[in-house]
Amino acid sequence: MRSRNPVFSRRGFSRDNGYAGFNTAPQAGGPAVATQGNPYAQPTGDQYAQNPYAQNPYAQQDLQHGAPPQAPATTGRMTIDDVVLRTASTLGVLIVTAALSWALLPVDDANISRSYGIGIGAALIGMVLAFVQSFKRKASPALILTYAAFEGVFLGVISNIVDNRIADGAAMQAVIGTMAVFAGVLIAYKAGWIRVNRRFYGFVMAAALGFILLMTVNLLFAVFGGGDGLGFRSGALGVVFGVIGIILGACFLALDFKQVEDGVAYGAPREEAWLAAFGLTLTLVWIYLEFLRLLSILNSSD
Repeated sequence: MRSRNPVFSRRGFSRDNGYAGFNTAPQAGGPAVATQGNPYAQPTGDQYAQNPYAQNPYAQQDLQHGAPPQAPATTGRMTIDDVVLRTASTLGVLIVTAALSWALLPVDDANISRSYGIGIGAALIGMVLAFVQSFKRKASPALILTYAAFEGVFLGVISNIVDNRIADGAAMQAVIGTMAVFAGVLIAYKAGWIRVNRRFYGFVMAAALGFILLMTVNLLFAVFGGGDGLGFRSGALGVVFGVIGIILGACFLALDFKQVEDGVAYGAPREEAWLAAFGLTLTLVWIYLEFLRLLSILNSSD
């Protein structure tokens, strides 16, 4: 199973096109079978030759004499604290640059075109950086933080425009809404109210594919036909699709939580905490933008 986030679906905590989360239950046949779905498994004996993540903690004489294996060392493995720290760092850079762009790029009549152009340029650069990181074999903290900086510039400009020219107070409401969705999904996930399995994944991905296709068609009609396209981003339909977008973002958060949890449980290398931070940031930005769009539609229909 894979998350929508390209950082998770491209590499993240999966390997050989598989997802570890569905192979966690012990099976008959011993440890070798039980670790088949674990890309970070610590096998015993000659299995070490086939696992690039394994660091054999056993002495050769112990293997020869059949001594019981010792618990594998956990040094250098990812922990929840690592994920929290790196996610906080990534979001911190994003928030700081968003605040600076809000303050330094005015959106009054005389400056809105320039500020909007800078914001769109920053968004395009951030998109390129996100794709570059998504296809890299290893996490690059500098690249991830640079992406966060440019994404923050875009969010600061677009939030300022919506807040000052469309819906007063929308930015803070979108922030609160995003935080509420994050907290709600986390609580529901930890409480077991959300069960992330193949059925859940299939439903979310099918819904996401349909959503993206509809939004693409709507955009094409808007570009070539003018107006609001098919109306999926305005009026009553816009509200409905805005809510659907937020719900999809919440579902992707659950997928991300599952993959982070499995990465920690399977002993992923510590540097992959940056990938977790990057993926979670992508999802949170998605949810925030959907809230901002929804609030804009609601305000314009008043």
